[in-house]
Amino acid sequence: QVQVAESGGGLVQAGGSLRLSCAASGRIFSSYFMGWFRQNPGKEREFVAAISGRGGMPDYAGSVKGRFTISRDNAKNTVYLQMNSLKPEDTAVYYCAAASIGGRIDAESTYDYWGQGTQVTVSS
Repeated sequence: QVQVAESGGGLVQAGGSLRLSCAASGRIFSSYFMGWFRQNPGKEREFVAAISGRGGMPDYAGSVKGRFTISRDNAKNTVYLQMNSLKPEDTAVYYCAAASIGGRIDAESTYDYWGQGTQVTVSS
């Protein structure tokens, strides 16, 4: 079993940057596909980015491609989401998730373990 916990959220002005971190427990962290999702009240949770166990094959939602970068450090059991050129529409609770088996990396159902989320607020 894996436990994940996000950190790094906060309030930032439009055009600014934030880096989210997700610390995971477990001895085989490198075997898990890791993803970031986000959600606003009253809306469905949406895919943001994902990365394979060894750090290859990053994938992004179209709305963040070119602005966000997902990376991981398996020695530290941590995955990161660097967010640049933030926009007010990026405001959401951001969730980290871990997937132990294959599936669509942009689908919530693929992921087995979820964190509690961290709030990101981008002011205009």
